[in-house]
Amino acid sequence: MKHEFISISREQTIALGKRLAALFNLGDVVLLTGDLGAGKTTITKGIASGLNITEKVNSPTFNILKIYLKGDKPLFHIDAYRLEDDKKDIGLDEYIGEAGITVIEWPAFIKHLLPEKALEINITHRDLTSRNITLKGEGHYADVVKVIAEEFK
Repeated sequence: MKHEFISISREQTIALGKRLAALFNLGDVVLLTGDLGAGKTTITKGIASGLNITEKVNSPTFNILKIYLKGDKPLFHIDAYRLEDDKKDIGLDEYIGEAGITVIEWPAFIKHLLPEKALEINITHRDLTSRNITLKGEGHYADVVKVIAEEFK
């Protein structure tokens, strides 16, 4: 299932992340794509907030992986932008689909580690504050997309 909508503000993108968090199960994987500055980390902040994680969430570009354990469910936030060589996965497979929610920015760089099914979210700039957001998923993730489609039009 696929759903597209326009987020008119950073706050609406965070609200989307919060709502998604309520729909996630342990082991769920979210693949975030979009240009630099599109809002991938912003939606991750919303997911973290929805999981009641109070730690500051920022892009793990230089760390590659940030782990947030102080919430309702663990959150594993991966930024694969610097992992263009598939031999540099540094054990990330241990976190993908495990006992938490895994959010992966720039998933194309670690295709060999990705599960068959995941929630795919693509974010593109419309203007300074609004974004086109496309969600796509199968199985359980199609159910997630359906709920979001009803609430975010």
